[in-house]
Amino acid sequence: MIRVLGRANSINVQKVMWCAAELGLDVDRIDIGLEFGGNDTPEYLAKNPNGLIPVLEDGDVTVWESHSIVRYLADKYGAGNWSPSTPAERALNSQWMDWFLTVMAPPLGPLFRTLIRTPEAERDMNAVATHAAALAKAFAILDGALAGRDFIGGAEPSTGDIPVGCAVYRWYNLDVEHPPLANVEAWYERLKTRAPYQAHVMMPLT
Repeated sequence: MIRVLGRANSINVQKVMWCAAELGLDVDRIDIGLEFGGNDTPEYLAKNPNGLIPVLEDGDVTVWESHSIVRYLADKYGAGNWSPSTPAERALNSQWMDWFLTVMAPPLGPLFRTLIRTPEAERDMNAVATHAAALAKAFAILDGALAGRDFIGGAEPSTGDIPVGCAVYRWYNLDVEHPPLANVEAWYERLKTRAPYQAHVMMPLT
């Protein structure tokens, strides 16, 4: 049995659960973090010394960091587009996964926390505007990359779609301006037809 330790409303847990569902894996997810606590216990810190979520347990294998978990699941249980055979295809997926961390996550995280988890009277709206503009710029880059493609890697979804696919749902459900980006919009509509995406990403923002 595969176990994922982490709460369902975490974007990092959502990446892992969406990937696992696409691969048809049976996963036992345990609520850990924020209101559930449990990520600062000695037992948990022995699994992930950073005290962050998620953690994957697969038999005697323990993995932390959501992108590493996604790659592990795809490598072990995936096939075809989820586990491409060529270095070039694998590098393309990793490129966009890493790009999410370096370019998209820095504005998305504080924007989400401000608009969803900060009382309205305490929000720094100048910072909101700055982060929203940076995020729109990032999605414009993604829009260019999606020209002529249904998904990041081509005709079928792959691990490269997972981080940015989680991000696009949050972006379109945050109260900020969304400039018209035809390729991103079409890609997002394709993602929304997938049952694993509906089940593990398309949930209320909390």
